Amino acid sequence: MSEILRKRFLAHVGQTSPSPMMIEVARAEGVFFHTPEGKRYYDLVSGVSVNNVGHANPAVVEAVRRQAADYMHVMVYGELVERPQVEFAHRLSEALPAPLESVYFVNSGAEAVEGALKLAKRYTARTEMISMRRAYHGSTHGAMSMMGAPEGEEWKEAFRPLLPDTRAIRFNCEEDLALITRRTACVLCEPVQGEAGVRPPENDYLKALRRRCDETGALLVFDEIQTGMGRTGEMFAMTKYGVTPDIVCLAKALGGGMPLGAFVSSREIMSTLSHDPVLGHITTFGGHPVCCAAGLAAMKYLQDNDIVADVERKGALYEELLRDHPAVREIRRSGLLLAVELGSSERLYRMMELFARAGIMSDWFLYCDTAFRISPPLVISDDEVRHSAALIRKCLDELA
Repeated sequence: MSEILRKRFLAHVGQTSPSPMMIEVARAEGVFFHTPEGKRYYDLVSGVSVNNVGHANPAVVEAVRRQAADYMHVMVYGELVERPQVEFAHRLSEALPAPLESVYFVNSGAEAVEGALKLAKRYTARTEMISMRRAYHGSTHGAMSMMGAPEGEEWKEAFRPLLPDTRAIRFNCEEDLALITRRTACVLCEPVQGEAGVRPPENDYLKALRRRCDETGALLVFDEIQTGMGRTGEMFAMTKYGVTPDIVCLAKALGGGMPLGAFVSSREIMSTLSHDPVLGHITTFGGHPVCCAAGLAAMKYLQDNDIVADVERKGALYEELLRDHPAVREIRRSGLLLAVELGSSERLYRMMELFARAGIMSDWFLYCDTAFRISPPLVISDDEVRHSAALIRKCLDELA
């Protein structure tokens, strides 16, 4: 990286931390990205579960090219009939369980959460909203309000006051379900907790949560922003765990590498945003036709090539290749979403340094700085799994 570019990046691009990775990307393809100097990195985070069909997927690139040539932004969301929006919404509704049939496209996961929270309050005429401890749903005002306390307070405190009438309960704790009452508008839950360090549901917890919401009239909202579009070995984690929410939030891989989010519900629930008042939720760029064309192409690619059917096996292969290393304390996994536990933050930070030298892009978790993430593009081959796992083992050898 040139010194001029480095200085301009630090001076003019808003920073999220005092220590960015500072790796310049020249191009990306498949499961790799490359620097201008020619160094190749395995992308084992997929932009945090975004690039499920791989970088520069030809089907997605061609869809973007074609749609950009036809038209890009024409009018604010929901007024004109734009074929990429309609076709993508239809394909999503066919893949989701009933009655999830009405898709509201937005620009990101945080926006999807914001829309879902508004929808739940509008439909139920209630105000209390419940999330899970160690949950992350985005950094906008409402989404940040749903970061599970007390663990989320580190990120929330500086921005208070946030939304009132919110509380957090423990994931996988049936005892806490009694805190869901007839005051509760919605319960927002990841079917697999991501930023807590990959925590799958246990002992039919999600089914018990569904029953409690039904008993109290609260809406169940799933955040499938990380888990959706095949990451856990089913197109949606709700299918894997056998529980259908009232609203689901989608983003990340939804756009095939382009910025796109959505919240999806039944027509009955979603229709409440269209009256009393009209324009109950509006967006200028939500469902951008180029982004919808990219997302539609990515979903077709997953389905036409049966990519999701191999996800569980590939995740199990990573687990098999790494679990016996003495530096690994535990591996938690759902499909190709893995947390490799090292036991301390000091060991994790050292591992990140070793990864950078070895040409591996990984990351840790917001609420778990003792484990590193493996969530590669779903198109990763068995040979690439084995080779990247061998590189990880070499780094673990140095760590040990």
